[in-house]
Amino acid sequence: MKKTIRKILIVVLAAVFIGSIAMMLRQNMQYRQGEEEYAEAESLVELPDFSQLPAPTPTVPEEQAPQESAPEEEKPVYVDPYAEVLRNMDFTALREVNSDILGWIVIPGTPISYPLIQGTDNDYYLNHTWKKAKSVVGSIYMECQNDPALTDFNTIIYGHRMNNGSMFASLKYFKDKSYWQQHPYVYITDDNGSHTYEIFAAYEVPIDGDTYYLGFPAEDSRQEFIDYCLGQSVIQTGVVPQTYDRILTLSTCTGRGHATRWVVQAVMRGEAPAEEAA
Repeated sequence: MKKTIRKILIVVLAAVFIGSIAMMLRQNMQYRQGEEEYAEAESLVELPDFSQLPAPTPTVPEEQAPQESAPEEEKPVYVDPYAEVLRNMDFTALREVNSDILGWIVIPGTPISYPLIQGTDNDYYLNHTWKKAKSVVGSIYMECQNDPALTDFNTIIYGHRMNNGSMFASLKYFKDKSYWQQHPYVYITDDNGSHTYEIFAAYEVPIDGDTYYLGFPAEDSRQEFIDYCLGQSVIQTGVVPQTYDRILTLSTCTGRGHATRWVVQAVMRGEAPAEEAA
């Protein structure tokens, strides 16, 4: 009897071991296929070379900025070198493969540099690549209810936290202020040019948390949302959004189950209303 039980246990353990090895091999194969597909996307879109550009630096908050020695002189217009090289990207070749392509998202100096996609729901691209191949790698994709023109007050973009460091895995490093200082901007390029977002917050949030709210009918609700995000953040950047700005919420897994998500938020500056600008 004992020998029979022992044999059964050995068979079960062997099956579990073989199954685990098979799953690991399958995952590694999908990782490699994903790397190849996204490398192909970079080639098709002719992604600019950032290697010769200066490292991005955070904007100094106005209250901390040094006093101008000659306030009557006009300040020189700053031209962001990253936005400049990204603004003329052409997505025609990518859209010949997948018409759901909106543009490209990149955080310079990190592995995050991918096609940005929007589907008709939030499920399909969770496990399909930009070429619509089924894969655990998935895609970087925009919330299906958001305006693809980036006009919403809160635009949400999702991506996996992959074990090989790809997709949105590197967002986890924004828990350290030093990492934010080295990578302070998110760029989204679409048919309307390149859009620059300043990262201002990073934190863990429940999957049904206020961070994922989309409807902001009044200025008060937008200010409450800003205050909430700043209050939740584990880093203090000095970057403070205004109610007339546009917020970008990058969302990924925490690696600790399915109850919470890790988010990094950035702001694209808008135009102040006439009464505020006066």
